[in-house]
Amino acid sequence: MNKNKKVPITVLTGFLGAGKTTLLNYILTENHGQKIAVIVNEFGEVGIDNQLVVGADEEIFEMNNGCICCTVRGDLIRILRDLKEKRSEGQGKLLEFDRVVIETTGLADPGPVAQTFFVDPELSKYYHLDSIVTVVDTYHVHEQLDRSHEAQEQIAFADVLVLNKIDLVEEEHLNTVIKRLTNMNPTAKLVQASHSKINLDQILNLYSFDLDQKLEIAPNFLKEDHHHHHDDHVKAIVLRSEKPLSLPKVEQWMNTVLAELGPQMYRYKGIFHIEDLDKRVVFQGVHMLFAGTADRKWQENEKRVSEMVVIGTGLDEKWFQEQFENCVSA
Repeated sequence: MNKNKKVPITVLTGFLGAGKTTLLNYILTENHGQKIAVIVNEFGEVGIDNQLVVGADEEIFEMNNGCICCTVRGDLIRILRDLKEKRSEGQGKLLEFDRVVIETTGLADPGPVAQTFFVDPELSKYYHLDSIVTVVDTYHVHEQLDRSHEAQEQIAFADVLVLNKIDLVEEEHLNTVIKRLTNMNPTAKLVQASHSKINLDQILNLYSFDLDQKLEIAPNFLKEDHHHHHDDHVKAIVLRSEKPLSLPKVEQWMNTVLAELGPQMYRYKGIFHIEDLDKRVVFQGVHMLFAGTADRKWQENEKRVSEMVVIGTGLDEKWFQEQFENCVSA
């Protein structure tokens, strides 16, 4: 790996029994040819065979397939810095890894992990957040979402939803799951799996959090009828305007929204067409922390459209639509 490039980090979350541990074991034990550092919350909670690791009383173990297993008994930031030091040149023995996977057992809300890379300058210079992956128990998912706010939050944060156990369900059931999850998070990529068997390329190198990459803003969400009978507290609002927006109005509105509704907004991202600016403005955020930048130039034949998706709880769609319209340049 090019040493000048940042190390990509994937955050792995999922419901109890969804198959997250099976996926972790696969990453740590199969010969997939990738050097991955996997950070788990507590080594004992993950069913990894102790015979596979060296020195089980340490915090960092090298696996026999070139992967590294790290346990977070303390602070995630500390272990990421520790990995950085051990990987940097000038140390006696270097750890080799090309990417990091963080598993969030016991953390219903992956938001704090994602926010780490917005607020810690040292870590954000060295690592970049690639994407948040949520493993879903396709067989039990309706029941889990009806019962658990935490399960809904894991859907809300996801860039990728791994629909596991599809071998246990009929096509009609699978279709209802896909429709429900799309209502809650229309920007997430859906990957179907049985026994957590997936090609790792389906969840790695997606650059979901990289503002330099092309943002996909729910391309088909507005074309379909998405009214549904599930009363989920998490839902997505998609805003779209073909008229240029006023930058001062957008900034004022975003400041108001973040101050008043930040904690309720799990994920949001957008591409804005700003008046008198020949570049796209792209941004995304988690709760009250967000990053925005002037992106590439609009192409000659490209339709200049502003699009924004907000995924959260207790959000008034009508209010968002009205406020978004108010940002249009006079």
